[in-house]
Amino acid sequence: MTVRSSFVVVANRLPVDEVTTDEGRQWRRSPGGLVTALHPVLAEHKGTWVGWAGGTGEEAPEPFDLEGIHIHPVPLTANDLERYYEGMSNATIWPLYHDAVETPVFKRRWRESYRQVNARFAEAAAEVAAEGATVWIQDYQLQLVPAMLRERRPDLKIGFFLHIPFPPIELFMQMPFRAEILRGLLGADLIGFQQRLAAQNFVRLARHLLGLRYEGQVIDVDGRPVKAGAFPISIDVAEMERMAADPAVQARAKQIRAELGDPRMVILGVDRLDYTKGIELRLKAFRELLSDGKLSVPEAVMVQVATPSRERVEHYQTLRVKVEREVGRINGEFGRVGVPAVHYLHQSYSRTELAALYCAADVMMVTPLRDGMNLVAKEYVAARADTGGALVLSEFAGAATELRQSFLCNPHDPDGVKEALLRAVHVEHPEARRRMRLMQRHLRTHDVGHWARSFLNELGVPDVEAA
Repeated sequence: MTVRSSFVVVANRLPVDEVTTDEGRQWRRSPGGLVTALHPVLAEHKGTWVGWAGGTGEEAPEPFDLEGIHIHPVPLTANDLERYYEGMSNATIWPLYHDAVETPVFKRRWRESYRQVNARFAEAAAEVAAEGATVWIQDYQLQLVPAMLRERRPDLKIGFFLHIPFPPIELFMQMPFRAEILRGLLGADLIGFQQRLAAQNFVRLARHLLGLRYEGQVIDVDGRPVKAGAFPISIDVAEMERMAADPAVQARAKQIRAELGDPRMVILGVDRLDYTKGIELRLKAFRELLSDGKLSVPEAVMVQVATPSRERVEHYQTLRVKVEREVGRINGEFGRVGVPAVHYLHQSYSRTELAALYCAADVMMVTPLRDGMNLVAKEYVAARADTGGALVLSEFAGAATELRQSFLCNPHDPDGVKEALLRAVHVEHPEARRRMRLMQRHLRTHDVGHWARSFLNELGVPDVEAA
């Protein structure tokens, strides 16, 4: 029998990891801000999460309950994964929405797969949603779902949140099935973006492309009001503060510094290996400062964590070669035996190990060419407690509008990145602590629970208590 819920979350991935134990296959809740924020709401409303569980095949695992949430898996075949996910979602939409940093690839068979998979998600959501339920759809992989779901279930209250940037009109107009995407999104009652400018782009686009009237941030869609708004996402600040204060994490942070040779200055980058993140430019800035004699090894070392990502997509394979070539060049020119200038780590890390790295780093470099938000910047700030530290942050990360006391830079300007890094390296400790305290104060009142509450309250979900 199908479980029907008054609150449904629809996302590409389920918030679960499959683990194999002596008793066979089991599921556990995966770490992540989104599930942390929404868990109380889902548990209170006996909610359902619709998404892909990983793995490929015609059949999805049977629905199951986990920690008060009903989990409803949607199947993806190997063909879906190649065309809908790696193709349309990550080789077309992702680069286009990130200012076309890499050239988007447009293929008709990818579009058809995207439609089919979105219809599958819409069907699943329609099946599990109770009469008059609230359904919250997440992110760029599922932009057709709101309209598809409204067509099947006009009784539902539908929200959509885009976690990545939304492009300006002239870029969006490159999309071959642009009107279909736009109409898909307009199936929602409320469309959330990370930035006010993105919401404004969307409203203007609805007028430009479909001739729809709007007043303020509200678009008239056949007599139905659709609101666009900015809801900057955040992190579980209290959890990160607790983790960073853990004596075991503090001890690990000291150990990391010792393993690095106890340098005066540890500069850290933590990113998915993605061409939007500006990793190559950051490495070049560090190399030029070493070359100019403004920084030197072993007094200053860089640690770059580059988490493996989308390794079957060609853009990502090319990027890995470029980044690793730059790391090799820097270490060849400025390293010594046993003392590399850059410690490059192409691997995934646990949350506690990342917290230890944040505690160990004097300077954090977050220099994306374009980013919807960038939660690593917020995690670093939350982890620093009262120890100071400095954040070098790209103006093109959504976090820059909130973390104003960081050292902001234009990542497209190498001299600007170098100048911001030097200012961060040489900042006086009292000034570093002052800046960090102000950013921490902001984050404590704007955590991931605040994000979820503000969106759901705007959507009209009564008495929401998110994390």
